[in-house]
Formats: sequence, C-alpha cells, structure tokens
Amino acid sequence: PPPSHTHNLLPYLFLIIKNLNKAINMKILLQIYKRALNNYPILTQTIQTSILMGAGDAISQIFIENKGYKEYNLLRTSQFCTVGFCFLGPTLTVWYRLLAKHIGMKGSLVTVKKVALDQFLFAPFCIGMLLTVLGTVQGQPPKETIKKLKRDYTDIMIANYKLWPAVQLMNFYVVPLNYQVLVVQCVALSWNTYISWKTQSQSRNVE
Repeated sequence: PPPSHTHNLLPYLFLIIKNLNKAINMKILLQIYKRALNNYPILTQTIQTSILMGAGDAISQIFIENKGYKEYNLLRTSQFCTVGFCFLGPTLTVWYRLLAKHIGMKGSLVTVKKVALDQFLFAPFCIGMLLTVLGTVQGQPPKETIKKLKRDYTDIMIANYKLWPAVQLMNFYVVPLNYQVLVVQCVALSWNTYISWKTQSQSRNVE
C-alpha cells in the first residue's frame, strides 16, 4: 500500500512544537491568559474557540483524511476558525453566563438543571446553527445546506448525546465559569474533528 501522507507532515509538526516550547515560557503565557480571561472573558474565549475549531479540522485533514502538505486545505481550516470566532465562541460564552445568572453557580440540583437546559434546549439549536453557518461560510447554496442538515443532523445529535451530557455534568459542577468554555473546547478537539470529517465526507459523497 502507498505510504500515508500523514508521515510527511509529522516531522514538521513535531519540529514546530519543539521550537514553540523553547521560545515560549509557559508560566508567563498562562499568566497572560488568566489576565486576559479576567479582563476580556468573551473575547478571550471567542479567540480560543476559533483556534481549537481550526485545530479540530487540521487533525481531521492530517490524521483521518491522510492529507499531505500539498493536499492540505488551508481555506477549510480558516473557515472553521471563522465559524469559531464569529458564531460558536461568543454563543457558548454568553450561554454559560446566562445559565449562571438565571440558574445559579453551584449545587447538585443547579448542575442537573443546567445540563438539562444545555442538552435539550441549547444543543439542538446550536448544532443546527453550526451546520448552517458552516455551510454558508463554505459557500454552499441554501438548498444544499438544507439537504445536508436533513442528512447529518440526526447522526450528529446521537453522537452529541453519547459524549456531552457526561462532560457537562463535570463541567458545570466543578469548573469555574470563566474556564467552562475552555474545558468544552479542549474536549471538543475530538468533537470538532468529527464534525469536520462528517461534513466533508458527506460533501465528497454528494459530489
């Protein structure tokens, strides 16, 4: 079998990570991050969501689709970053703050109420909007976006309920408000990878 294109990119990735570790003092970086999170919570969480959504698409292209340097679709990654910055990041941040304001911050019953609202009210809306916004950013005609919604929505919602209720139970119960979006987006690296693969694999099937 032909060698995987992934192996062509791995040395470059490891080299970049190694050089970044040398160049950046992680302790100072964490201090800057905490300060930004306290002073500009919505903007900071929006930027981190954008970065992590792009990372999810990159993982999908490199490790699942086995794309090499020449085949890598940088535009697609930038589209995921755009959706994270313009839609998902601010939406998640505002939603969690609304939950904290109207439901409360701590306690078992508060956590259960938050998870119920998050998974049965917010998640169906957010996933539908995410697929719609992604389709729009990627230049799909409205009819094609609706067709993909009908085809993909149920599968993605089923996958959502296998992962996110347990994550959100822990997140709402243990994690401080300012870090809840970060926890979600770190777990969502695998979720964003799945969304990227799912939407792109369906696009290839349509073609």
